[in-house]
Amino acid sequence: MFPMRILALETSTDTASCAFWRDGEVFFAECPPEFPQSSTLMPLARQIMADAESELAQLDAVAFDAGPGAFTSLRVGCALAQGVALALGIPVVAIGSLECLAWQSKSENVLSLLDARMGEIYAGKFAREKEGVRPLCDVRLMKPEEIVFPECGGAAESWQIAGNALTAYPALEARLKDFPRSAARVPEAKTLAELAALTLRRGGGVDPEFALPRYVRDKVAYTTAERALRAA
Repeated sequence: MFPMRILALETSTDTASCAFWRDGEVFFAECPPEFPQSSTLMPLARQIMADAESELAQLDAVAFDAGPGAFTSLRVGCALAQGVALALGIPVVAIGSLECLAWQSKSENVLSLLDARMGEIYAGKFAREKEGVRPLCDVRLMKPEEIVFPECGGAAESWQIAGNALTAYPALEARLKDFPRSAARVPEAKTLAELAALTLRRGGGVDPEFALPRYVRDKVAYTTAERALRAA
């Protein structure tokens, strides 16, 4: 892999993290959960780069998790990535959260399930290949009872479940208890950095103004009336 330096910002869940990729060597840190990601992510990124005796000005690209995931957090990660990239005149690499989970799992085929809250799950199916992950179906927003393992592609024994949705929905966990599970629970910036390096190697990356989050869901929260109806 040709030399490159990448800053990766992971903000799709409450467990935010950052990583600095330097020619295959990775420096990684998680944000303290008790403070807002918007105030801790960049200071932490500068710190891990300082630990690596590097500076922002030396970056070749910035990567961020494009989602799906927490709306506000995705916007924070995207805005920070755009700001750094614009200032330095370097490309941005947008990596999906479910793709990141699939790569992190290290399984041949992966059912990525991320808690979308509001009683729903972000779901996607992927094949893990040498140069990245290949989607087998479109990423969807689904109810726990709609999840089937596996839904498409590959023999059942070649699959693993990755993500935090099983923990969030005990009934789904009980229904899928006999299927293999990955240790990958939430996307991590060090995985994001590795996928970004593979993407750049293939000639990927975009100008900062074209880097956008992928929300999948349009609705952020229930209204008061909708919450009352669901409670009833």
